[in-house]
Amino acid sequence: MLVEVCANSLESARNAERAGAHRIELCSELGVGGVTPSAGLIQLVKKELQIPLHVLIRPRGGHFTYSDTEFEVMKADILACKALGVHGIVSGILMDDFSVDVERTKALVDLAKPLHFTFHRAFDWVAEPLETIKQLEELGVQTVLTSGAAPSAEKGINHLDAWQKQTSLTIMAGGGVSPKNASKFKDIGLRAIHCSGTSFGKHISLEGKISMNSAKHLVEDKVAISGLETLASVVEAVK
Repeated sequence: MLVEVCANSLESARNAERAGAHRIELCSELGVGGVTPSAGLIQLVKKELQIPLHVLIRPRGGHFTYSDTEFEVMKADILACKALGVHGIVSGILMDDFSVDVERTKALVDLAKPLHFTFHRAFDWVAEPLETIKQLEELGVQTVLTSGAAPSAEKGINHLDAWQKQTSLTIMAGGGVSPKNASKFKDIGLRAIHCSGTSFGKHISLEGKISMNSAKHLVEDKVAISGLETLASVVEAVK
């Protein structure tokens, strides 16, 4: 069974390879589900690791319906990843009704060729999973990362089992995969699992320091942008 590790740093990627993982999905900001990592991080992981490197193409946190400018960024990031020699792309786009944006997802798949393409956990928001799997097959997607449309892959294991039996795509279980439940996915015949194995260290006492985290930016159903009118007002105020 293939074990893919969602790595958020060079150190995480090194640990994944040392642990015997078969593949890396490299991303940043796991707290929002991951976003595209920096070119420098991609370059160093590609240079140091021997196992295949897949890269998440997601320009921001939040939902998976992207603007035209965000779509252009995603395409540019895929081209940059290809130039850096990665082995696969992880991405996906939804419409406002949570169906797959077939046209733009196809554009990403085609741009990524001949690299492996994984449709990420945006899949867990679609209304018709089996119909969507057929669409993704036709688009040339090879892997679907999913928790079985449940809060965790263990809770969605029945769906994962049923979907894998009806597709040639690789259904990769992701979301809460741990040493305690990993074997369950192998037992039902899945070919791949996805986990981060996250632990926390390097503690520094921040007592008396103001927080740099901003809860106002953790909004999943809206997209944060720098507003033109607000910025113009700031500039005008200091002229």
